[in-house]
Amino acid sequence: MTEQKATNVFWHDGEVTREDRFGLLKQKGATLWFTGLSGSGKSTVAVELEKQLLMQGKLAYRLDGDNVRLGINKNLGFSADDRKENIRRVGEVSKLMADAGMIVLNSFISPYIADRDIVRELHAKGDLDFIEVFVDCSLNEAEKRDPKGLYKKARAGEIKNFTGIDDPYEAPANPEVHLHSDTMSLQEEVDILMAALAKRGII
Repeated sequence: MTEQKATNVFWHDGEVTREDRFGLLKQKGATLWFTGLSGSGKSTVAVELEKQLLMQGKLAYRLDGDNVRLGINKNLGFSADDRKENIRRVGEVSKLMADAGMIVLNSFISPYIADRDIVRELHAKGDLDFIEVFVDCSLNEAEKRDPKGLYKKARAGEIKNFTGIDDPYEAPANPEVHLHSDTMSLQEEVDILMAALAKRGII
């Protein structure tokens, strides 16, 4: 875990409670963490879920790997240490957003179990729902899709530390939701996620 460097800082509670915020929005804040290979369909399912949640009057917001790296994490690369810090920062932001009452949809390769577990623990300590969603897709199928042409570049040696090629991907052992994006339709995936949210009382 990252060391606390700032001294003489103290958490300042407000007078509006989490329950007040959840009651206003008529939902519980939560983080859904979509993990899987590049090209597995993480962002695709998150985009569709966000749309369908909004259609039902639920407040959701996506944090996407590339989008975050164009802003808050633009100073990070793809080394193991930078990936760890990337996920830590997103985990902290997600925790705040979930505490505010939003359903946060995070699409990150996040290849290392230990890094994802840090985010899970952050939410557990904050008594907030964390739902790990494994968007399972074979490397062969993900490479066929290659929507950004990244696998082709990685195979050509133009990209280093690329997950699935010269960097490992550690699949979740017990994700809350396990999607098979190479065999399921997009609507099937969304239906499974909506059912999981309803079962937990988030929506």
